[in-house]
Amino acid sequence: MLPLVESFIATYGVAVVFLGTLLEGETIAIMAGFLALQGAIDGRLALVAAFLGALTSDQVLFFIGRRFADHPMVMRQRNRPLFAKALARVEASSTLYILIFRFLYGLRTVSPLAIGVSNVSGKKFAILNAIAAFIWAAVMIGLGFAFGRTIEATLGRFHHIEHILIAMVAVGIVSYAVLTWIHRRFIRRQEED
Repeated sequence: MLPLVESFIATYGVAVVFLGTLLEGETIAIMAGFLALQGAIDGRLALVAAFLGALTSDQVLFFIGRRFADHPMVMRQRNRPLFAKALARVEASSTLYILIFRFLYGLRTVSPLAIGVSNVSGKKFAILNAIAAFIWAAVMIGLGFAFGRTIEATLGRFHHIEHILIAMVAVGIVSYAVLTWIHRRFIRRQEED
């Protein structure tokens, strides 16, 4: 079973990083850095996948905010306090806000929608978003490396339990992503009621 999990991670790990950062973000990118340190996936490819996942999700949300600002789904988001907070920050300093929003807890998903509704140009957002997504991906992958190095320094190299640990991390990543998605859907439905 463990060779199967290891093979799955080696084969599809980078795709999982892309999809995970597209949907969830930080936890997936940090775990990708950890798995890259362990040699389960290529760190450079993990960085590119995390960058592309973050970039794509934010570009899509920006486009939805820009193109469908009057759609009921976007209008529901506009009525949320976090949306108003994000929009106020965009209006106060759009360049700085685009560069840092993905590091602000609770504002990562709603911010690209708010920026799309604002008067920020699509070109400006795309350029700043690409810069910020790369920085974010590098920081998160780096945290995963640092986390792994700290564990190695504390416990020594994982020689005999390395495969079990990789399997546990993979199961943890998938579980966390699924639970986060379910939780967000539950919260959205409660807000709509």
